[in-house]
Amino acid sequence: MEQVKVSNSNFKPEFNRATRKSINLQKELIKLDNSGGEQIPLIIKPSTSDVDLADWAEANREFVDTHLIKYGAILFQGFNITTAAGFERFGLAVCSELFNENGEHTRETLTGKVYTPVFYPADSKLLWHNENSFNYRWPRKILFGCHQPAQQGGETPIVDSRKVFQLIEPKIRDKFVEKQVMYVRNYGNGLGLDWQTVFQTQSKADVEKFCQSNLIEFEWKSNGGLKTISIRPAVIKHPQTDELSWFNQAQHWHLACLETQTRESLLSTFKKEDLPRDCFYGDGTLIEDSVMTHICDIYQNLEVSFPWQQGDILLLDNVLTAHGRNPYVGERKLFVAMSELISFSQT
Repeated sequence: MEQVKVSNSNFKPEFNRATRKSINLQKELIKLDNSGGEQIPLIIKPSTSDVDLADWAEANREFVDTHLIKYGAILFQGFNITTAAGFERFGLAVCSELFNENGEHTRETLTGKVYTPVFYPADSKLLWHNENSFNYRWPRKILFGCHQPAQQGGETPIVDSRKVFQLIEPKIRDKFVEKQVMYVRNYGNGLGLDWQTVFQTQSKADVEKFCQSNLIEFEWKSNGGLKTISIRPAVIKHPQTDELSWFNQAQHWHLACLETQTRESLLSTFKKEDLPRDCFYGDGTLIEDSVMTHICDIYQNLEVSFPWQQGDILLLDNVLTAHGRNPYVGERKLFVAMSELISFSQT
């Protein structure tokens, strides 16, 4: 089999030190670059200029699934998928279903079941997370497609959640496994989305029904707002491989993980119990700032970033791989799709 060296100079240095390999599959239509060994992401590129990625993926679904479970992330480069419709077609080829956004974050629907990323200030880093891991139900897979890369920055850093679990100090890890994570949220306080937007209803009865079916405690406040409390696992097993994965969003909800100015502003505006978002150990006790610093340091040390190129598609196993977003300059346009909704009761 002919060995093909694939240029990848924009990746971190450790990628370039490894031996590059490619293999032929289905009449040499694609080539693999696993130059990082077990390092994520696996890169798939076309061997010829006329490969239809959606058709190839549909014919090789088992191959894609096997490698996604192994690596947790696959980056498809060079297939020139630049429209929302083309991105959705590929998503349906590699996923059993795509589902509509649940209203949790402000997004714009582009076409069918494809939408924009969540809004977050361009000058700030969106920390690593497994999508919707604070909810009772969450996507097994998530896809990103690049319509227009930012002028500068805007990468989507990814982290192997299995390695995060392995590197957290055992005492800290065991405490989270035992106690879980409590997510506390206040809606309708002038910051963030109100409950009508998040739950996509004006009916309090509908909200209560949803909360009861999704293991969410709720409290209606005198100002018309809503407070919810959810206790979720911090660690789960992958539903197919039984590998343990660090699967929570404590770093998104804990005050210690916010920029100093943002944290001070929130504490000067809200009482502790009225903060828009906060998190605790599952028994309601405080998660120490030092613990969150330790966890964030591990994410930072493990993260892998690559510059987006127009037409790139990143496919993630949402249990195995966390993602974030780096600050950026200039206009940045990405497609997003989620698939295969699953709940904690199924893991």
